[in-house]
Amino acid sequence: MTVVDAHHHVWDLSVRDQDWITGPELRPLRRDFTIADLAPEARAAGIDRTVLVQTVTVAEETPEFLALAAEHELIAGVVGWTDLTRPDVAEELARLRELPGGRYLKGIRHQVQGEPDPEWLLRADVRRGLAALADAGLVYDLVVLPHQLPACVKAAADHAGLTFVLDHLGKPPIASGEREPWERAVRSLAALSNTVCKLSGMVTEADPASWTVDDLRPYADVVLDAFGPDRLMFGSDWPVCTLAASYGQVLDTARELTGEFDRRQIFGTTATRVYDL
Repeated sequence: MTVVDAHHHVWDLSVRDQDWITGPELRPLRRDFTIADLAPEARAAGIDRTVLVQTVTVAEETPEFLALAAEHELIAGVVGWTDLTRPDVAEELARLRELPGGRYLKGIRHQVQGEPDPEWLLRADVRRGLAALADAGLVYDLVVLPHQLPACVKAAADHAGLTFVLDHLGKPPIASGEREPWERAVRSLAALSNTVCKLSGMVTEADPASWTVDDLRPYADVVLDAFGPDRLMFGSDWPVCTLAASYGQVLDTARELTGEFDRRQIFGTTATRVYDL
């Protein structure tokens, strides 16, 4: 069985700042995290391949990630960033694929969670960009907050030829123990066949200092039931996860949460198929 970590990051603060790392709670992340740091942990945990995901909305980051993927055998795919609203987005996607490592470009992500408009995904210029992604055979990762999920449902329904991958379960409020309206919206999204969900990011949506597997289980159970193992994939969200757990703890927790389901799909087959690894 090939084991895939479908969601991790790297950054080098000497190359560029990560301006989202602010405040005392995120201070442990204000240092470099490189593929050389991740590789020993991932290999020790039995990970065979990974998907490297964008961190900032800076055009230069994606070519750097593609080149890194070409140099490091652990990285099997890259979810990068480009401005979906640019009129020439189709040409830009083609240009990225011609760069060194361009064959590793598997998808695009934008920090929709930071957009003040809850219906940003439904703007005409964004819709044009989503259509270009579908034409290019790429996928779109959704990093959103629960109140933005209804727009995700509409966007996925309107772009049936594009696969939408929901990062971090849509960031449910695990720390408070609330489930609605998140659960209702996630189930609506899962009802669409062109949607997939990452079992990722849970430990940092819970209380980082005191979370337990039982705290996470109600939310994992929702996506396991709604998406099923064939549309669910494991992601570590390293190094953000280190605010609450080690790499090994995150993987072990995911395995415990999915004990009765088909782990072959959740921990490998789904990511391999969706990202064409």
